[in-house]
Amino acid sequence: MGEQKAPDGPDLVKEGIPSEEVGSEIPVAAQVDGKAVIAIRTPDGVRVVGGRCTHYGGPLEDGLGEGGRVHCPWHHAVFDLTTGDAIGAPALNPIPTYETTEREGRIFATGPLDVASKAPSPPTSPASVVIVGSGAAGAAAAETLRRLGYANPIVLIGDEAPVDRPNLSKDYLAGTAPEEWMPLRSPAFYNERGIELITGSRVAKIDPGTQHVTLDDGREYEYGALLLTPGAEPRLLAIEGADHAHVHYLRTLEDSRTIISTLEDTTNAVVIGAGFIGLEVAASLRHRDVPVTVIAPEEVPLAGVLGDALGEFIRDLHEEHGVLFRMGHTVAEIQTDQVVLDDGSVTAANLVVVGVGVIPRIELAEQAGLEVDGGIVVDDRLRTSDPNIWAAGDAARYPGRGGTMIRVEHWVVAQRQGQTAAHNIIGHDVAFDEPPFFWSQHYDVPINVVGHAPDWDEAIVSGDASQRDVMVGFRTNGKIESVASIYRDLESLRAERALAVDDQRALEDLLADDSHADV
Repeated sequence: MGEQKAPDGPDLVKEGIPSEEVGSEIPVAAQVDGKAVIAIRTPDGVRVVGGRCTHYGGPLEDGLGEGGRVHCPWHHAVFDLTTGDAIGAPALNPIPTYETTEREGRIFATGPLDVASKAPSPPTSPASVVIVGSGAAGAAAAETLRRLGYANPIVLIGDEAPVDRPNLSKDYLAGTAPEEWMPLRSPAFYNERGIELITGSRVAKIDPGTQHVTLDDGREYEYGALLLTPGAEPRLLAIEGADHAHVHYLRTLEDSRTIISTLEDTTNAVVIGAGFIGLEVAASLRHRDVPVTVIAPEEVPLAGVLGDALGEFIRDLHEEHGVLFRMGHTVAEIQTDQVVLDDGSVTAANLVVVGVGVIPRIELAEQAGLEVDGGIVVDDRLRTSDPNIWAAGDAARYPGRGGTMIRVEHWVVAQRQGQTAAHNIIGHDVAFDEPPFFWSQHYDVPINVVGHAPDWDEAIVSGDASQRDVMVGFRTNGKIESVASIYRDLESLRAERALAVDDQRALEDLLADDSHADV
């Protein structure tokens, strides 16, 4: 969680701000009654809204305004400047809006306003919506359906109540986020909105013919529309000793709790895998002063995703915090107090955390006769091969930029797909064509990535990773397809906007200063 700024800027109740100082792109920091706000110009005039993102408190004055919306600089949440609604994940709650007036060329504000209004009736209303999976996509879809005015029954079925999953490997595991921060919503939230949340039971069968789902305890639910958000499950190691009690995977809140419960007796931890989750786990364990060794087959962590410049920086950052690396190796065997590497060497370990990727859960879709191909195949409206069934999140394989089918395993992407699926289930006909976004936290260093370039062939580096001030653009066949950055929040937002409309000139301009190729 980032540190929040104290309110600054002019007091909009007492002194106001000159109207000419308020633009439409860069918000102006101000305050109302001691609370942080921003002033920004929209097509309908100047708006004054709360200045802190409701996700993790990001300062919206450092964000980007566009077309009546403001984008948070930290994790790219989007808010409507008229209603204050959180219309783009990862934020869930609205920001306050304020009464705004102009006198003698100055903008003043009072409030906050109560702008809540009843949503119009949806274009269509299925008799009921059943959502299979209570992760990011499923939870976002259920909330969005209610926000859009859908009034019929919603059933949300999952392994656990929706939780802030990104924090499982970050602040919660590090001990800096308390337990009460982890649930996305309280049980009362779902009760008040008429969302039936079922945990502890799984869907055993889908019958598209009768439009029923059957749970493993025998209960049946009829659906008018079905949304599949089953997510993914950790890829298991197939080596001797992988079933020992001190070997753990991290996917659920209970997984994170279990790892934390072992730490008092942990003398040496091994993390198998140097991807984002593995390295975040390593950072969190080091925050608790647990000795950590990371073992992975690649030579530079994350180089295949972020390039050598950022990969080497991340490795150096972890080494500065005491993490040991055994790169270029795999684990051949896990013993009770050590792991054996492929070269016969051993590393002490009475805690092993495995992070070697995930596998999409597609079994239910296959059994129901839906089209699958490395994921549940959907169109750009997230509809499957069955017209009454949609899919979103980690298990969905959808058309990316240029129509190439992709599957993306990011929290914010899953949330936004859930929101888009909800729109389409009730007839709004919205394409999902947003550039993927994710963030990763390593100690005090956040890394933001927008776009999708799994097979990039050139990395363009602008700035200096060692100074924690860098952007890296990834080209595929001559086109920039994604951008990673450290402490270049505004530029990251601009890159997201440019990627959304394939504005290659804007992307090149963002990366023009101090750039060089690093293939």
